[in-house]
Amino acid sequence: MKMPNILPLAILGTVLALSVRAVIANYSVPSGDDPAHAPVIPEFSKVAAAGQQAFEENCSKCHGVSGIGTNNGPPLLHQIYNPGHHSDESFRNAVQRGVQQHHWRFGSMPAQLQVTNIQIKQLTQYVRELQQANGIVYEPHRM
Repeated sequence: MKMPNILPLAILGTVLALSVRAVIANYSVPSGDDPAHAPVIPEFSKVAAAGQQAFEENCSKCHGVSGIGTNNGPPLLHQIYNPGHHSDESFRNAVQRGVQQHHWRFGSMPAQLQVTNIQIKQLTQYVRELQQANGIVYEPHRM
């Protein structure tokens, strides 16, 4: 009986391990203290400026100043939140209904019922303008 060559399996295992590490690295939270990760802050529209205030009052504790993330919540200035993967409707749903943990290690997000519908529209515009200034634009979602 011929023994199978395990070298191809060892190589495959190494490739898979490196791929998993690369995926995890792509979903890491940038540090706000690192100048290389400092966000570009655009001149906001009137709606987004109102959204910035709503964001700071309701979202920044977890999602960080300017959406860069914290140890309590993910960065919204991340490609995973581009409009092709997370629509404006998904932001509204997250605020109104909460979100089960799915992309990150932070746990589930509770509903933020104190945030009004008008504030949701404003803070979504704020996040979208921040994203656009930082190169996060619509990309079709692929599974």
